[in-house]
Amino acid sequence: MAKPIKETPFLYGKDATTFVQDNKEVKKATEKEKEEIKEDYETLMSIAEFEY
Repeated sequence: MAKPIKETPFLYGKDATTFVQDNKEVKKATEKEKEEIKEDYETLMSIAEFEY
């Protein structure tokens, strides 16, 4: 039996500031990277076999 998932707490004060600073340098994927990911996904889905 699975354990219940606890609610994610809000961040306040120093924790919130640190979180924002750590995530400012996160770069979004370029269009080229997105296209490569999509092609890889389509390749994997074409060879995957799922039972329903």
